[in-house]
Amino acid sequence: LKPPGFARGLSRVKLPPSGCTSLGELPERRGRREVMNTKHFELIKEIISPSYAQQAEEARNSRSKMITALLSHRRLPEKGWDDAAIQLLLQELSSFDTNNFMDNVGVGEREGRVVSELVRQRHFGLTHGIGRSGDVMAEQPKAAGSSLIVQLTRYLALDAIRMAGIKATKACAVLPAATGLTMTLVFLAMKQLRPKGRYVVWSRIDQKSCFKAIGAAGLIQEVVELRPLEGSDALGTDLDGIRAAVERIGAEEVLCICTTTSTFAPRVPDSVDLVAVLAKELDVPHVINNAYGLQCSKICHMIETGCRNGRIDAFVQSTDKNFMVPVGGAIVAGPNS
Repeated sequence: LKPPGFARGLSRVKLPPSGCTSLGELPERRGRREVMNTKHFELIKEIISPSYAQQAEEARNSRSKMITALLSHRRLPEKGWDDAAIQLLLQELSSFDTNNFMDNVGVGEREGRVVSELVRQRHFGLTHGIGRSGDVMAEQPKAAGSSLIVQLTRYLALDAIRMAGIKATKACAVLPAATGLTMTLVFLAMKQLRPKGRYVVWSRIDQKSCFKAIGAAGLIQEVVELRPLEGSDALGTDLDGIRAAVERIGAEEVLCICTTTSTFAPRVPDSVDLVAVLAKELDVPHVINNAYGLQCSKICHMIETGCRNGRIDAFVQSTDKNFMVPVGGAIVAGPNS
């Protein structure tokens, strides 16, 4: 998947011009591979039986309408696409990238060359990747198709998060990095907004990934131990401990409070809704490691409540754990655009 999740975002999606009903009717561009359009079917009727040609045109138009709906609504379809429809779209979008232009041989540094035909086929000829000059959401100047896929993926991921129950989500980004590394990227981005922040107040979880993510960002872990929950053997969030840690360090030097929703027994998910209220009171950012959380309606409800009643700056979820795609992707989302 390029990026993870597309086959299963674009503040500037370029929709077809008025009157176009499919990608095949977009204005001509140099070297583009043609698809069947209305003119082609008129010519086909001169070669085979018009009734058969009409059936073929109706079948083609039904798939064109699916593409039109995707580009206009930018939401997950109520009925999933079959493999043929997905492949048709990917092949057509691939033809928008300059490396797939007919009679074109690029001589620049960003030409998307691939020596292995097997690799090229596996990726539908999409060889440019995503982003540009350190900005993963930037458009590729020679890859209109790849750029469109990136942004459509963002729209579909946002729709999926809202469908899971976190309707307060305003924006998201799909990154080709695992959850831990994505957490590091979130901390580094937040560091630019809070240059004095050196500490991450972290509700303890005995799993290495998030702990190492804090260190990899050059930050200091301020570990808050868990507390036994009354009437059970479970361990849960110590709200008083988080407050005490922030007050001891000083809110200005706290980069964020970091909580976790996916845990191992006897630990239970952090009370992210209550921590969000505390973060808002203390005026400290709040980041959630929500690696597995989109699968759980209870967790999604807590995040939704936290977004509405408190402060949640970002929450990170794994693509493979929630969408059953190959390992190596994550979605960063939040209630602010």
